[in-house]
Amino acid sequence: MDLHIHASFLPHDDPDAALAFYRDTLGFEVRNDVGYEGMRWITVGPVGQPATNIVLHPPAADPGITEDERRTIAEMMAKGTYASIVLATSDVDGTFERVQAGDAEVVQEPVDQPYGVRDCAFRDPAGNMVRIQQLKAS
Repeated sequence: MDLHIHASFLPHDDPDAALAFYRDTLGFEVRNDVGYEGMRWITVGPVGQPATNIVLHPPAADPGITEDERRTIAEMMAKGTYASIVLATSDVDGTFERVQAGDAEVVQEPVDQPYGVRDCAFRDPAGNMVRIQQLKAS
């Protein structure tokens, strides 16, 4: 099989704040920005990796979600327990300093984990966990 990850989805509750975080703080490029019926889907991705995309989407857009489920999703987003993504870098400490300077909510400063990686963690404006791990030297 010839499979690769093309897009992952993260919810947002404020498209402008999400755009500022992923574009301005993380340095991702905007690939698409589509509005429909007062909602926005914003596709971003790392520069130089055109086949890897993150779609920032309004969680209420799915017509199959009930009102109770919408409330649960909103509550989980507010607590930061609904969605997450793991990114990788060759310099987690330098990346941490740049992201922290962008006013992101720090969850964990860079630390060597017992499972063999050095990483840090932030929350994006919607509460999604953004964990950044250092790539191991080859």
